[in-house]
Amino acid sequence: MIEIETIMSTDLVTVTPEDTVERARVLMHDRRIHHLPVVNGNDEIVGLVTLSNVLAATDSFLRDEGSRIHPDQIRIADIMVADVVTVDQHAGIRQAALFLEKHRIGCLPVVSDGKLTGIITDTDFVGVAINLLEQMEWSEPDEQDVQEIA
Repeated sequence: MIEIETIMSTDLVTVTPEDTVERARVLMHDRRIHHLPVVNGNDEIVGLVTLSNVLAATDSFLRDEGSRIHPDQIRIADIMVADVVTVDQHAGIRQAALFLEKHRIGCLPVVSDGKLTGIITDTDFVGVAINLLEQMEWSEPDEQDVQEIA
């Protein structure tokens, strides 16, 4: 069994419940990510913010400037998903992939002893799929080799 810790991302970008939607928006844009774990002072996960959450909370620029709610006025605690499903770093990647597919979610925060240690996303699984496809291609005989055998 291949464990999640072998493919999870450990270069974590996180926010706190007190941070603003503007901070989340900037982090997501600059780091080109779509998921931000929300942690408390002990690095325990207390929520998750997705790009969809940020976009939904961001007021339309078409609205009158005076009545517009600015992203720097909205706290992460107000938009985060608080009921976050996590996975242990020693869980198998197959189980995690099946869970993501079944529940149509894009990421699973990875924890160890209650602390956030990584995140695994649908993009990580695309990388695994590419690797497997490359391995399959390398193990297939070339067309020329097949013709010589026949």
